[in-house]
Amino acid sequence: MHLSLRPVLAIDIGGTKLAVGVVARDGRLLASRRQPTPRVKSGDELFAALVSLCRAVLAEAGADSDGIEAVGVGCGGPMDYFAGRVSPLNIPAWRDFPLRDRVVETFGRPCVVDNDAKALALGERWKGAGRSSNNMLGMVVSTGVGGGIILDGRLLHGQAGNGGHIGHIIVWPNGPLCGCGALGCLEGVASGTGLTRRLSVALAQGAATSLPPGASAADMASAARTGDALACELLRSAGECVGRGIASSAALLDLELVVIGGSIALKAWDLIGPPLLAEVERSARLDFTRTLRVVLAELGDHAGLFGAALLGFGIREQDLHV
Repeated sequence: MHLSLRPVLAIDIGGTKLAVGVVARDGRLLASRRQPTPRVKSGDELFAALVSLCRAVLAEAGADSDGIEAVGVGCGGPMDYFAGRVSPLNIPAWRDFPLRDRVVETFGRPCVVDNDAKALALGERWKGAGRSSNNMLGMVVSTGVGGGIILDGRLLHGQAGNGGHIGHIIVWPNGPLCGCGALGCLEGVASGTGLTRRLSVALAQGAATSLPPGASAADMASAARTGDALACELLRSAGECVGRGIASSAALLDLELVVIGGSIALKAWDLIGPPLLAEVERSARLDFTRTLRVVLAELGDHAGLFGAALLGFGIREQDLHV
């Protein structure tokens, strides 16, 4: 395989944040920045904000478009991976947006666009908690809930590139409404958007709490740590349902490892971690699932950037041993 000495521009796009980095082939992060995802109605306006952030990071790294090998992008899904067109559930400004073509047109470099949770799985497999694991699930628990599956050393794509959407398996039959329209999806229970929606329902039903309408997952974590009963229950049930989804996935895929990242997982693990691990212990009962390990992502906010960098370097799904 040809290994370029030039770095790549790595982009991680989620419902809450835009993150951009310039990453060297040996894994050094040469420059990076992040900012909140703009709340805009126009897809072009959002793309312009992303381009501005990219140019600032390239300048910080002392590079320009000619100084990079390619661009790798991890973006919230769903998407048409093969066409590079995205329709992120939690970014309504982009519907069937031709992200790959727009990036190529803007920077004049080859571009690969894939799901942000799949990028996290790749990044943690390369430089983080998933090193040397050939059968793992990488999960993002943040604004949404997503996943990337590496099985037999290969990143799974599926029919349209959406393999790994663990956020939309049903973990609570007839449970909370999800943004996709279904009831009881893991994302509808445990994501930032799902938690806020569940809070609104509880408030409408007269639940006692110190939380105001529209409180974020971070607000809920703070309230739970001071003993707010509703906040504690929202996060406990979120952790339990994540554990239920993990146990089901382990039985289906024969996994050895699950690596969990995303802002909610990383910043509220003291609240969602214990019920999550207890549910895995309770529900993963087959012999081959009893050895499953569940760990937090080691790369923190940079996991998606490292995975996006691998996409930019052209690492193929059958060659993850980098």
